Amino acid sequence: MHRACFLLLILLVGCQPSDSPTPQPNTSPEPESQTIGTKSNKPNPEKINQLYIRAFKTEKELEIWFQPNKGDKFTLYHTYPVLRASGRLGPKRKEGDGQVPEGIYHVDRFNPNSKFHLSLGLNYPNASDKVRSDKTAPGSDIFIHGSNVSIGCLAMGNDPIEEIYAIATKAKASGNKIRVDIFPFRMTDENLASQPEKYKVQLPFWQNELKPFYVYFEKTQTPASFTIDESGKYQQVKH
Repeated sequence: MHRACFLLLILLVGCQPSDSPTPQPNTSPEPESQTIGTKSNKPNPEKINQLYIRAFKTEKELEIWFQPNKGDKFTLYHTYPVLRASGRLGPKRKEGDGQVPEGIYHVDRFNPNSKFHLSLGLNYPNASDKVRSDKTAPGSDIFIHGSNVSIGCLAMGNDPIEEIYAIATKAKASGNKIRVDIFPFRMTDENLASQPEKYKVQLPFWQNELKPFYVYFEKTQTPASFTIDESGKYQQVKH
């Protein structure tokens, strides 16, 4: 009985506001960027102009891409398994729904003192979410973090988040935002066509808004610029 209550408590805390305190002096050193690229299957990003993160909920994968110099195509650094991501397919629309957001975000804070080892905060709710989500309680405090428990966040495990955090810290020095695109799945025609009837409400959002960004990056290895209109719709900016 006590063990069941303890497990329930872990699930309930998930990604709560207490994961983003005012930073305090850390008792252990932050991961150092020179540890990046030590594995043979990863390119060594000696110079980073921009960092781009893509996450896929169905495949439970998170990709780290980097651009060495302005104008370069992005290079895949590594694909990490997502250990835990709650909810089902579809965007986050209300506090407490347990959903991982879907859309285009950026890292807006670094927390070396996270209770989930390390965490990168996302700017949820963004301009689109503020229009489309619950007006009084859209939810907040969405992170990419360590550990393997989560409600609404992407839990990567402690060793992977150390590496992700280190490369993000290095990219932060460039002064460019770290973009994070979260997709329900890899947005191929086949995957879209295979979605069950229960997701018919989400299909227009996936097909008309998210898919163009996925397709553009697959073709160009560069994230497409975007705007968000008054209705909260993502629109691709033509290059």
